[in-house]
Amino acid sequence: MKKPNDSAILQVYSRLPIIFNKGQGVYLYDTQGREYLDFGAGIAVNALGYGNTAFNTALKEQIDKLLHISNLYYNLPAIEAATKLAKASGLDRVFFTNSGAEACEGALKVAKKYAYEKGIKSPQIIAMKDSFHGRTLGALSVTGNSAYQKPFKPLLSGVKFARFNDIASVERLITPKTCAIMLETIQGEGGVTPASKEFLHAMRKLCDRHDMLLILDEIQCGMGRSGSMFAYEQYGIMPDIITTAKALGCGVPVGAFVLSQKVADLSLKPGDHGSTYGGNPFVCAAVSKVFDIFEELQLVQRVIKLTPSLTQVLQELCDRYDFLHSVRGKGFLQGVQIDPKSKIQAKHIVQLAIEEGLIILSASHNVLRFAPPLIITQEHIELMRQRLTRALDRVS
Repeated sequence: MKKPNDSAILQVYSRLPIIFNKGQGVYLYDTQGREYLDFGAGIAVNALGYGNTAFNTALKEQIDKLLHISNLYYNLPAIEAATKLAKASGLDRVFFTNSGAEACEGALKVAKKYAYEKGIKSPQIIAMKDSFHGRTLGALSVTGNSAYQKPFKPLLSGVKFARFNDIASVERLITPKTCAIMLETIQGEGGVTPASKEFLHAMRKLCDRHDMLLILDEIQCGMGRSGSMFAYEQYGIMPDIITTAKALGCGVPVGAFVLSQKVADLSLKPGDHGSTYGGNPFVCAAVSKVFDIFEELQLVQRVIKLTPSLTQVLQELCDRYDFLHSVRGKGFLQGVQIDPKSKIQAKHIVQLAIEEGLIILSASHNVLRFAPPLIITQEHIELMRQRLTRALDRVS
C-alpha cells in the first residue's frame, strides 16, 4: 500500500495507507476499487452501514430547507430529535453537542453545577481506571489512562480513579465533596469490558445514599449496539445523566447529554452552557431519522438475534488459535483478548485483516474489537470468519 500525500494533515493518527472512496451496505471501497467488509463501522458510528436511502434522502431534504439558525431560536428537527432521544433513554432533558467528548464536558458541568447549588466547594468526581471519555481537557481529566493525560497536565482537579467492577475501590474514594461517579456501561477503548450487574447496582445505591449523580457514558455502547437501545437498560437501573454520540447521527457529527428532570431543575440554567452548532437543523434531522430507521428495521431485535452467532464465531476462533485468549462484550460490541503471554500484537492482526479485506479495530490491553454496522446478516458474520481466519493463519 502506497502512503498518500498527507503533508497538509496534522499527524495525530497512525493511519493505514488506504483512501476510502465510497461505501455500500456493510462494505467500503478504496480508490483502487477494492472491497472491505466493515466490522469497525467508523469506530461504532455507522450503525446503518453505508448508503441507506431513507437516511440520505432525509439529509438531502433538510439541506434544501435549513442548515443552521443558532440556538437563539427553535427548529423543528431539534424538537423531534430531542423528544425521540428522551423517550428512548427514559430521561427527560436533552442538550445536543457536536461530539461525544463535548457531551462528556457538558455532563461534567452539570455535575459541578449540581454540587455548586448544594453549596459544595471544590467538588470531586470519581471516574474509572482504563476508561475513555474523550480528548478535550475535561473529558481527558476523567479518562483513566495516564499515557493520554501526562502531556496535558494539569487537568481538572478533584478527579479520583477507582477500579472498574471493584465496588470497594469506589467506596474508599467517596468524601462529602464527591458529587458524581462517571463510567462507561461497557468500557470500549479500555478493552471491551462490560460493567457487572452487581457493580452498576452498587453505583446506583451509592449515588442515592450520598446524593451523587450517576453519569453513564454510552457513546460507544449505546444506540442499540449492546442489544438494547442503551446498555444500562439490561441492568435494571437508571442513571442521572447519560452521554451519547457516535451512532446517534450515524456519520453526521452529533452528540448529546441527557439528564433527568430533577437534575435539570437543580443544575444548568440559561447562560450556564451553550453551543453554536449544537442541535442545528441538519444534525437533528439526522438524529430524528436514525430513530425512525432503527424502529423500521428493528435493529435492536436484529442485534439480539445475531449476537449468539457472532459470539460463537469469535469463541470458535479462540478455541482454534492458541494466541487468542477469551471473548467478552455485549451485542455487537465484542472483544477478543489476545493471550497476555503472547508477543502477538492486536494492531498486527488488524493490519493482516485489512489485507484480507476485513476491517476490525483494536483496543487497550491488546484486544481485538468488533463493532460492525447493526445491519449485518448471518452471511456477513460467516464472511468475517473466513477473512479473519485467513489473517490469523498468517500470524507468526
